[in-house]
Amino acid sequence: MSLSRKRKKELRKLQQQANKLWDSQQVLVDEAAGMAREASRQLGNYNREQIVPQVQQAYGKYAAPYVDKSVAYSKNVLSDRVVPATGALVGSALSVWDAANDTRDRLKAGKGLGELDSKKYAKKADKYGKDVQKKLAKKLAALEPEPKGIGAGGVIAIILGVAAAAGVLYAAWQTLRADDELWVADDPLRAPDA
Repeated sequence: MSLSRKRKKELRKLQQQANKLWDSQQVLVDEAAGMAREASRQLGNYNREQIVPQVQQAYGKYAAPYVDKSVAYSKNVLSDRVVPATGALVGSALSVWDAANDTRDRLKAGKGLGELDSKKYAKKADKYGKDVQKKLAKKLAALEPEPKGIGAGGVIAIILGVAAAAGVLYAAWQTLRADDELWVADDPLRAPDA
């Protein structure tokens, strides 16, 4: 099927217009991408300069006192209640072990059960309990975690930064999405009907 010269000329003109439109859209997309990069950079700067300090300040003002109180209370419970109770329990167990060893030695020697000196074993239980308590306290002091890495404020700042970047990207996408009505008019411009 052969086209007339007039149709070929119209098709070439249409092709040139489409190419011109394509080139202008590519320039527009390139400019929008540059704008999105700049917006992302500015968002990062704003995040570092404004959001992170405010989040850190709010964390320090509102959350940090409660966190510090709970950590101090936990340490207090651990060092004042758990460690002494554990020391007393271990000390009692070791003194019972000593009493059993002494009784076994006495029976082996043929001396019979004899009298048990409860004061002697109470002193041993106290000594063992204090020793265990000191060892546990020393080990717990060595286990204190050093704060490192990102804190709660940093996590909140990252979440806010990601949300803001998503908002910028969504706005850019809405601007650049392919709506035929926005990019190419079907009819040439004409005066509105009166």
